Amino acid sequence: MDVALLPALFDALVVAQTGSVGEAARRLHKTASAVSQQLRRIEEHFGVALFEKVGRGVRPSLASETVLGSLTRLFDEAASLETQLGELAGAKISTLRVAASDYLGEALLLPVLRQLFAEGVALRFEITTTNSTEAARLVADGQVDVALVSRDRALGPDETFLCRQRFFWVAPRPRRGARQPIRGRLGREPLLRLDGDRQERRILDELLGRERLRPLSTIDVPSVSLMLSYARQGLGIGLVPELTLRTADHTTLSVEAADVPAIDVRLVCRPTLKRSKPVARFLDGLTDLARQAPPHDARALRPRRPRRAA
Repeated sequence: MDVALLPALFDALVVAQTGSVGEAARRLHKTASAVSQQLRRIEEHFGVALFEKVGRGVRPSLASETVLGSLTRLFDEAASLETQLGELAGAKISTLRVAASDYLGEALLLPVLRQLFAEGVALRFEITTTNSTEAARLVADGQVDVALVSRDRALGPDETFLCRQRFFWVAPRPRRGARQPIRGRLGREPLLRLDGDRQERRILDELLGRERLRPLSTIDVPSVSLMLSYARQGLGIGLVPELTLRTADHTTLSVEAADVPAIDVRLVCRPTLKRSKPVARFLDGLTDLARQAPPHDARALRPRRPRRAA
């Protein structure tokens, strides 16, 4: 194989992963025309069309799809080789690419990172914040090494069960008057929902349909953390996963357990991930933290009244 084609093949892989020449160029720190030129170079060399236009983006052609798996493994192995050579050369710091949703990152990732840095573990991190579906896809495409995801399907071969989390309603705490169950307030206050095709959104929609609940109005938000922030500031009611409540300020929130199925939180690793001692320490830290966390008790989330001075 002509090794001079490797840079062009890598550009083609990033285009396939992003579905956009412009987005690939942004990630590669190149111009779109330079990436397009690399694609034409490969197509002219092998005599095949790699991509087809779809709206404003592109998708792999049939010929391209047959080699994407091999191409992904090629550069995946190259990244692993670079790490090994760096260790042989005495390099002390390797990079671990991690993807997680905002609330899983805050509840599980941040405490482990603090502990690792306090222990002086030599490991560099690249963190991508995204939803669980996209995080799992990034691992499958070789764009990240590790992902924290929430899902309810069967455990995959490269997945490790971390914990099972329930769902809770969160709503602004009433300023005065008798407390009313949060579900009963949906006819008077807006409902906060995650936008897009998210598992948490599907669980909420199934609950609304099953119990024939009709909210006054709805507000779509891009993240669980933002949903919690809106609820805390009195803007609506949301259905949030349990781990969201671990770091939340409950002094302005009412919290109520929701009658919906719990979901798993899992650790997904790239199959060829080299588990050096720092990487293994990081993975073990995530597993230990997730499994030692007790389930939330909605009653324990009520703010305590300050003691009167003697």
